[in-house]
Order: sequence, then C-alpha cells, then structure tokens
Amino acid sequence: MSARINNIIFSNNLDGYILPKNDNYFTEYSKLNNLKSITKFSGSAGFAIFLKNKKYLFVDGRYTIQAEKESGKKFKICEIPYVWPKDILKKQIKIGYDPDLFTWSTINKYFGANYNLVPLKIKFENKNLTKNDYPFFSLDSLVSGESVNKKIDRLIQIMKKKKIDYTFISSGENICWLLNIRGRDLPNSPVANCKMIITKDKKIYFFANQNKIEKIKLSLKKLKIYFLEENKILNCLVRLKNGKFSIDGNTCSIHEESLISYKFKIINREDPIYNLKSLKNKIEIKNMVNAHIEDGIALTKFLYWIKNIKVNTLTEKIIERKLESFRKSRKNYLYPSFDTIAGSGPNGAIIHYRSDKFSNRKLRKYDLLLLDSGGQYKWGTTDVTRTVCFSNVSDKVKNIFTRVLKGHIAVALSNIKKEINGHNIDKIARKSLNSVGLDYRHGTGHGVGAFLNVHEGPQGISKNNFIKLKEGMILSNEPGFYKKNDFGIRIENLVFIKKIKSKLLFENLTMAPIDKDLINIKMLNKKEKNYLFKYHFKVYNNISPFLNKDEKKWLASLI
Repeated sequence: MSARINNIIFSNNLDGYILPKNDNYFTEYSKLNNLKSITKFSGSAGFAIFLKNKKYLFVDGRYTIQAEKESGKKFKICEIPYVWPKDILKKQIKIGYDPDLFTWSTINKYFGANYNLVPLKIKFENKNLTKNDYPFFSLDSLVSGESVNKKIDRLIQIMKKKKIDYTFISSGENICWLLNIRGRDLPNSPVANCKMIITKDKKIYFFANQNKIEKIKLSLKKLKIYFLEENKILNCLVRLKNGKFSIDGNTCSIHEESLISYKFKIINREDPIYNLKSLKNKIEIKNMVNAHIEDGIALTKFLYWIKNIKVNTLTEKIIERKLESFRKSRKNYLYPSFDTIAGSGPNGAIIHYRSDKFSNRKLRKYDLLLLDSGGQYKWGTTDVTRTVCFSNVSDKVKNIFTRVLKGHIAVALSNIKKEINGHNIDKIARKSLNSVGLDYRHGTGHGVGAFLNVHEGPQGISKNNFIKLKEGMILSNEPGFYKKNDFGIRIENLVFIKKIKSKLLFENLTMAPIDKDLINIKMLNKKEKNYLFKYHFKVYNNISPFLNKDEKKWLASLI
C-alpha cells in the first residue's frame, strides 16, 4: 500500500501526502485503519506524512515507545504536541490530503497558515475489513434515564437561544446519546456510525446504512424523522431553506463543512451534546455502579488466580484470555471496552502496549505485570488498571509504586469545588512523583461514557483540560510511571462526581483490590492509610458474596 501512496504523490505532482488513523466518522477505534496497514503502528491516535524521500509518524506521549518499536525503522517518530508538521516542513511544500478524513481544526493545528494543501478523494482498499450489518438497537428510557423527547427538547432550547436553525451532528456517539440508540460499528464500543441534521422545529434527517435501521424505526416513530443513506447529505441540504448552521469542529469533515457553507452560514462549531452527555443522570450512575460490581467480581477472581499460580507458565496472551474468561462468566458482560493491555516486565513500560505473536512475552517471577482492561456490560462501561508483582520487589520499585498510589489517592480525595478542573487536579496527582524528579507522559484521567465510548470528552484530568468538573461526570483516575525497557506502573479506577451537602467529591466506581505487596506502607500518611482501608473494605462488602472461600479469605487479608 506504501507504493500506492508513492503513486498518489507522483501522479498528482505533490511533495507529500498525509494519512490519518481515523475514518470519516472520526472515532478513536474504527474497524478501518489504513495507517496501521501502511506504517504497522497499532495505536489509537496518530498520523503519517509521506514525502518523496522521508516519512514521518506523529504520535503523542502514550505511544512514542510503541511507535519506535513498530514503525521506527522506516519512519521518523515525532511526539506531539511538542512537534507538529509546521515545525519541520518547508512552507512552500505541497501536501495532498483526503477532505473526508480531516477537519479544519486539525489541519490548522498541524500546518498553520501558508501551506499548499491539495484535497484529494482517494479510497484505499482494505481486504481485511469484513462486512458489518449488525443492526442499530434502542435503549429504553428506564435504562437511559431520560426519554428521547426530553433530550431533543434540551438541544432545541440551546439552538433557539443561540438563534441556530439547523444542527449537523457528525459524532455518532452524540447521536446515540440523543436518540437512545446503540450499534456495533466499532470494535469495542456500542456506537452506531451515523450522522444527522436536526432543525429548530424538531425535524430530523438521519444518515446511515439503511440495512441497520429497522430495529430503531419503531422506537423513534413518534419523531419527525427521515431515514436517508449515508451519502445523501448534499441531497438533503439543497432542499432545506436558508438558515444558520451549527457544526461540530471535532468531527465535521472539511468536505461536509464545504457542502454546508456553500449555502448556509455556520455560526457555531461546538456540539452542545458533548456537555449534555457528560452529566450522567441517576439511572446511568446506578447502571455504571452495577456494571463495576460485575467487573469487580471478575477482576478480583482473576487477581486471586494470578497471585496463586506459577507465573512462569503464563504468557501475556494466556493472561488476556484468562481475564476474558472470568468476565464472560458474568451474565451481563457483552465484550471488552478496548483491547486488553497485559504488559509484563519491559512491555509494561509501553503505555498502550498490545501483545502480538512477536511481542507475546512469557512472565517471569521477578517481573511486574501491568494489566489495563475493561468491559461493556448491560448497561455500563468499565476501565481498570492494576499493577501486580509475584515476588519481593526492590525498595526502589516499591517506593515508586507508592508514589503513584499517593497520587491516585490525592485525586480520589480532591475537593473538586476548590480545584475546579482537571488541570488543577492533574498537578495534585503528579506531586509525589515530581518531588523526586519523576513523571509520566499521559493525562491522569479521561472522561468515560455510560455504555458508550471508554474515552469521552470534554471532561478530563490533564495539564491541558480546563473544563469545569460537575456533578454526574465520570472520569478515570490513573497516574503511573514507566521505566523504558524495565517496567511500567499504573493504578486506575473509574470515579463519578457526587454532591454531598455542599461539596463535590469523587466516588469510586471500580471495585478491585490494589496489590499491597507493592506498597511501602511507611510512606503513607494517616489519611492515605485510612483511604486504603476504607476502599478495600468497600470492595470486600461489594464483591465477597460472589467469591469462594479461598478468594474471600485472600480479599479479607488486604483490608
């Protein structure tokens, strides 16, 4: 396929071509991944620039080690946000790109001004892509916690306030939330690939594969909704009266924006559904609590199993399959929420590691195991990381693990009204590590959907996230540390924001023990020790009724 890109460059008289990881739905985990096919890079975010005599692969700090291993022989690896194409390419260079796969915000971020960018509509054949006609399905409002009509009314109210006539919703996850529907168009998320135009008088034009919509027609029959093929957006636009449009700057492609702007004035570039969706209602929180108890039972049984087996009989792939078998034993489990990360020893230092037939490592007694995994349940999404040891570890490793734990506890005990946003909380998470010159190259936490994407915005805990944290938001709490070619440490729980009297506090969703064999208890203060005791006590109360005698005894010993 690399020869195909060379042909594109030379036949169009270009200096280069830019290829992103995403498809035209701009999802994190799509089934179509031309970037992986060409570069061998398997991470969830990145893009490549092919020049006549040089190739660049741009990834963020989560993936730099992984990109070096997978693609470093043929590509120059550049870490964003520290290096962008505009920092290394000559201004007069002529770059081809597919306008279906980029938004103006990403193009401006990558290139800035004065670049000669040439739009080209080019389709790559992907022989590994199997046909997917899995139908969309509806959620009852008893599961979603709010009816479709109420959600639409809230959106229309925002449109009228901003004097918006039409909203183009290009994010499938936002449409899923608004219409209480789900699908199976992504490998690990119940997202339906679809797009939609809604008018201020509540008419809906729904663009999707028509083979997938029969099941949702009945639940949406009371709406003024028209079901159209995916490629009929232009046909719809020409029939609409003139007016003002709102689009989503994150997922409205350059091609789609050009179709809209030809006839309509675009006055807003932020989809308000992101903010509406981020505030989970009581039913969604209840469902997420139940999903995490189910997940906690599976993970606790797995942790007992792995702590009591000869680890030199295991490989990373065996571990992945074993954990999946524990999850499958839970009746409400559907499938993983992302590909399991089971990184032993030096593989644990690759932040978003995925084992394959070449890297699949046999465990050793003195290795650490970093295990990051999650599940999609009826009706909830989980994501949890535990770091496990199988022998006495050095004081140095224990001390680092304990500093990561101190950061994790500091986040869990945050006074959110005081700290306000994820930017401030991120500083608290890193404080203990930073005090001895250590750090980690990823955010401390991401937003999480309720039976939707495991990564969800706009909320997050990171250096660059200034979104105000509010009651009902769900986030991850996952500080870590990674020593290249040696080990990785991460402790991750999902939390939701709860209002208690006048305070906003994090409450744990994740119910799984933390490996006490890795903790230097002398480094914890009274408040931290108390937190750990209460956390393990809560895990025991929720999980122990579902454990056998030996598992229960082991879990009780951690309190």
